[in-house]
Amino acid sequence: MVCLASWFVVWAICAISPYDRMDWLLENMLTFAAVGVGVGTFSRFRFSDRAYMQMTLFMILHAIGGHYTYSLVPAGDWMRDAFALDRNHFDRVVHFAFGLLLLRPMRELGFRDAPSMGRWAKLYFSTAGVGLWSLLYEVLEWLVAAIVDPAAGTAYLGTQGDPWDAQKDMSLAVLGAFIASAFQFGRDGKPTTE
Repeated sequence: MVCLASWFVVWAICAISPYDRMDWLLENMLTFAAVGVGVGTFSRFRFSDRAYMQMTLFMILHAIGGHYTYSLVPAGDWMRDAFALDRNHFDRVVHFAFGLLLLRPMRELGFRDAPSMGRWAKLYFSTAGVGLWSLLYEVLEWLVAAIVDPAAGTAYLGTQGDPWDAQKDMSLAVLGAFIASAFQFGRDGKPTTE
C-alpha cells in the first residue's frame, strides 16, 4: 500500500499541467493497465516487498517522463549539459532502469512456482523476458504513434532524431537486466529472508 500510495502521489502531481496532454495520455495508457492489473490481482498474487519497491521506482521515473515528455525532462537536460551529450538521455536512463528494476518482478512472476529450476535458467529467462517486453513496448510505441496521433507521435517516440533509438533503448533494458541478474545471482547463493 505504501508503494501504491507513493506512486499515486507522484503520478497525480505529474498529471497536473503536463507539457503535452496527448503525449501524457499516450504514456499513461499502459500505466493505467499495469496498475489496474497489479491492484486487481493483489489478493491472488503478491510480489516480494523488494519487487514492489523496484516497480514503484520504475513507475515514478515513468510518471516524470510522461509529465515532461521524455525528451524534455530537466534532469536529462542537466545530464546533456554536464556531460556534453548530443541529446537528452532521460529516456535511456528509464529504459536501463526498466531492465535493472523489473528483472526481479519478472522473475517472481514467471518462476515463483518453479523451485526445481536452476538459478541460471531463472536468470536467463528473466533477462530474456526483459528483452521481450522491451521489444514489445518499442513495437507498440511505434504502432500507437503511427495510428492514434501521428502529430503527438514524435513526442511520444522521443527519438530526438536518432534512427537507432529503439535498438539503443532495447539494448539498455537488456544491459540493466544483465546487471540485475549478476546481483541476483550473487544473492541466490546466500540465505535470504525474502
